[in-house]
Amino acid sequence: MINSKEQIINHFKSGFKNNKDFKIGIEHEKFLFNVKDNTRINYSKIKEMFAALNEFGWKPIYEKDNIIALSKDGKNITLEPGNQIELSGDKLNHIHEACAESQDYLFELKQVTKKLGIQIVSAGFDPISKIEDVPNNPKQRYKIMTKDMPLEGGEHSIDMMYRTCGTQLNVDFNSEKDFIKKFKLVNSIIPISIALFANSSIIEKKDSGYLSYRSKVWQNTSRGGLPPIFLEDLNFEKYADFVMNFKILFIEHEGKYISGKKYTFKDFMEGKINEIKNRLPTEKDLTTHLSTIFTENRLKKYIELRSMDACGWDCLCSGPAFFIGLIYGNLEETYGMVESWEKDKIVNAYLDAPKKGFNTQLMGKDLHYWTKELLRLSKAGLENRDIINKNGKNETLFLRHINNLVENKMTNANHMINKFSENYNLETLYDK
Repeated sequence: MINSKEQIINHFKSGFKNNKDFKIGIEHEKFLFNVKDNTRINYSKIKEMFAALNEFGWKPIYEKDNIIALSKDGKNITLEPGNQIELSGDKLNHIHEACAESQDYLFELKQVTKKLGIQIVSAGFDPISKIEDVPNNPKQRYKIMTKDMPLEGGEHSIDMMYRTCGTQLNVDFNSEKDFIKKFKLVNSIIPISIALFANSSIIEKKDSGYLSYRSKVWQNTSRGGLPPIFLEDLNFEKYADFVMNFKILFIEHEGKYISGKKYTFKDFMEGKINEIKNRLPTEKDLTTHLSTIFTENRLKKYIELRSMDACGWDCLCSGPAFFIGLIYGNLEETYGMVESWEKDKIVNAYLDAPKKGFNTQLMGKDLHYWTKELLRLSKAGLENRDIINKNGKNETLFLRHINNLVENKMTNANHMINKFSENYNLETLYDK
């Protein structure tokens, strides 16, 4: 049972890995639409699709009598609140493996979706549907989230759940000191990440005026955002305090999900929750709580980077490659660049980046300048790693897409706006 801060700190410490054992985990979400009428697919269609994926070796995962996920070889396909689907990848050694994993998944997914009359949209925000038109599913926790999150503040909490998709990268650390440096780095460069990976400009078939409307939504989601403390030298004890004083979203108890809105995790640790007979939290309860803190980046037994919009094949491998070059391949030089950045200026850039993109100002330069600098450092980091594929190419090959964006100062969002604005044809929004 978890009843002390030290146990939470030890939970984080249990994630320590030797540098040679550092892994890469990638998670990415997709919107699914019916070909015949451009509506989001409902749960019945999800069940058809999950059944069809069985032929590729995916096995069902149930909650009571409802299928809510699939698993295969260390990977999971999970169901999001509005029937978005997410691949949670295996723990892999390098970007060559990670990109191959995504390629295999997308091949299988496209075989099934084509057969079932489903189209895929790889964007950070649903470009077509109004919120009232998005279907739901019977996954128990989402009922509580839909009811309680708007009550916590955050005007876009429901949009976050039902109309956003992102790409997430999970990275390891070898010590508390290593975590502190990596966590400060990845939080400091969130504005650059938002600008570079912006891919959610079209909302309800119109130009939203934002390059990353998804980021705007997440900034206005309860339990989300960029806490200023994340831009400090945040050690495990301070993060444990943050976790303990954070409101609980829900508690799983005796096969049911119970609202935790009245309680903090510290209340749980002190046995103050009558609805669950005052029991103390288990390791599983702690893991659940950590996964319902919706900040831009967060700590589990590894660090989750969560500020990238979902995107298509061209950028699916480039985003993780960009960050791995910085974090695993060139940490000291990259950290040295951001170490003296001022906290309030990072926060201001974070708030501006969804709309202004590369034109956002940070420390006297625009984000296009900082992106070029980070791209240079990332490339050097991937060269340092020098992990070669069967064709003799190292991981820098995955930076080509980003290099093109930076050279042309044109993000995926700019391309989407230009392409869609030519004739407002919804087909331009779908993956090819």
